[in-house]
Amino acid sequence: MVNDKNNNERETRQNEINQNSPEILTNSIYTPAFLRGQIGKLMRVEFLIGTNNLVDRIGYLQDVGASYILLKAVESDTITFCDIYSIKFITISNGGMYGGVNNRYHYY
Repeated sequence: MVNDKNNNERETRQNEINQNSPEILTNSIYTPAFLRGQIGKLMRVEFLIGTNNLVDRIGYLQDVGASYILLKAVESDTITFCDIYSIKFITISNGGMYGGVNNRYHYY
């Protein structure tokens, strides 16, 4: 039995960052540390798959680890686990709203 209190409860973890944390999570010259400062923001993340195939995902940044990010989809309540090493470009929205009639990449 995973959880004795209630089988329907989900595990929630808060990864505390402190002076004993790895430098890649605390020093903003590293991608994971920089992205930790962007948690909660809407972003478009482009990934290089293979040698010349770019794939993008749009969502709200939920969490950042040493080698991954979690994006919550705009259209649904799903979370995508993304490999941080295949990220090539990230466009971060300051407005926080997503939309557009014919352009799915339009932020306003």
